[in-house]
Amino acid sequence: MVKKEMRANRLLVLDTNVLMHDPTALFRFQEHDIFLPMVVLEELDRSKKGLSEVARNVRQVSRFIDELTQDATHAEIAQGLPLRTRSLAESSLEASGRLFFQTRAMVAHLPESLPGSTSDNNILATTLALQGELPDAKITLVSKDINLRIKAAVLGLHAEDYFNDQVLDDVSLLYSGMAELPADFWESHGTEMESWQESGRTYYRVAGPLVMQWQPNQFLYRDEGNPVQAIVLEIDQRAETAVIELVDDYLHPRHTVWGINARNREQNFALNLLMDPEVDFVSLVGAAGTGKTLLTLAAGLAQTLEDNTYREIIMTRVTIPVGEDIGFLPGTEEEKMTPWMGALMDNLEVLTKSDSAGDWGRAATNDVVRSRIKIRSLNFMRGRTFLNRYIILDEAQNLTSKQMKTLITRAGPGSKVIALGNIAQIDTPYLTETTSGLTYVVDRFRSWTHGGHITLTRGERSRLADYASSNL
Repeated sequence: MVKKEMRANRLLVLDTNVLMHDPTALFRFQEHDIFLPMVVLEELDRSKKGLSEVARNVRQVSRFIDELTQDATHAEIAQGLPLRTRSLAESSLEASGRLFFQTRAMVAHLPESLPGSTSDNNILATTLALQGELPDAKITLVSKDINLRIKAAVLGLHAEDYFNDQVLDDVSLLYSGMAELPADFWESHGTEMESWQESGRTYYRVAGPLVMQWQPNQFLYRDEGNPVQAIVLEIDQRAETAVIELVDDYLHPRHTVWGINARNREQNFALNLLMDPEVDFVSLVGAAGTGKTLLTLAAGLAQTLEDNTYREIIMTRVTIPVGEDIGFLPGTEEEKMTPWMGALMDNLEVLTKSDSAGDWGRAATNDVVRSRIKIRSLNFMRGRTFLNRYIILDEAQNLTSKQMKTLITRAGPGSKVIALGNIAQIDTPYLTETTSGLTYVVDRFRSWTHGGHITLTRGERSRLADYASSNL
């Protein structure tokens, strides 16, 4: 068991929820050694059955551990197993530490208020025992459970959250998808500028110090002086030049998308991304009432029913209730998902409203629109491929990075994926603003030529909703 065989001066005791959250967590601590209490293995065994994401993660952890222990003798296990597997040999996960298991009973005296019968208290007792046996080593308990970390601190144990899945140190650093140009932009970047028009669109090739800070499909704007709104099309790293294009003006009353106009600059940028067939992935982040779902549906209907760019609209979301679960829902997959799609129905009422068409015209329009919109459950997405579909992932802030990868990789040729969410309203346990799957994809797609992102900041639902969003 650990003791003299431990090479590093730091030993990490992993809680079960860390492995349930990230099955590759064993290999993400670089040179540090890892210790797994026996109660963790028992909890993993109890959670391996089922079709949930947690059950899949647990089974993957079990496969990793099985590969590590394969052909190992009891003496080798006691000395610690090298954290290397054949299945991860070609990946970027490089761990040089060792994995230790609890191979004997460990005695530690917990306070009378913490009897050692629960799994959490057993983990605390094991960590205390390790601290007593290895006084020269820094013992750290790693857990996603805040209360367990609090109890560890009360007992004098060092405890940390699992930070490897944290995309950003601070959510304020999240990429916004746009940048304001300085007042002297044209003077500092226009000395060797080229400009031309093609198919009614205006392009500029600019060079200067700001160019290398830009990202593909990032929006640039200047409101004062010579107002401009443009998008970065391409960046030449060698020549340190960029090609930018003036965006379409969806703020103009005559330039609508399915009868909808942009009401502010950010909405105008969002519509430019949503209507661009060269942008395959769009992420929209914003508070309630900023128009994420309305703009996305309007662009989807225009490209599906008017332009025939896509065959149909697929909409899905994670089914996490705000209050108590209302229980079993009868019907087909689509009927079961209908109560979760209130936002879809509310926005469809706005988009299909036509005062001049009469009741019959409105009913006919509703039937046509609804026939091209399909509601699907996340639970049945694995293994599917969607061709020429306009895929909307609503409430994406409640998805993990792994779930987000599973959904986005469902897109086949000709499909477009739009992820919508408000990272300030996360309902999933163990997810935060900096670890959400939505934050993850915003950061990972920011430098891709066919991806775009916009953070919507202004509420346009109503003055009441806008005030409540900022003051409650």
